[in-house]
Amino acid sequence: QVQLVESGGGLVQAGGSVRLSCAASGSMFRIDVMGWYRQAPGKQRELVAVITSGGSTNYADAVKGRFTISRDNAKNTVYLQMNSLKPEDTAAYYCNAEGSVVGFFARPFDSWGLGTQVTVSS
Repeated sequence: QVQLVESGGGLVQAGGSVRLSCAASGSMFRIDVMGWYRQAPGKQRELVAVITSGGSTNYADAVKGRFTISRDNAKNTVYLQMNSLKPEDTAAYYCNAEGSVVGFFARPFDSWGLGTQVTVSS
């Protein structure tokens, strides 16, 4: 099992910044893709940004130019720097990781964190 723990959410004024972190833990695993998704009340969960182990990134159009995703492969941690926040960015933000558990019981995994709330006030 690979566990993900997010941190860094909170209440921020419009135009402000927040940095989210997500650390993966477990035994003998390799992470290929890490990403951030968000879900606002009454809406479906949506992609915010993803990053591969090689550093390739992809962003939702709504956050391009404002959010930056990065990762520290040595620490199995992914970050989301969110700048110029808008009230419509208010949501629960979830970390996701896809990869493989290596070793005798090798198998793919797709893990989610429990989420961290980001609330942007106008």
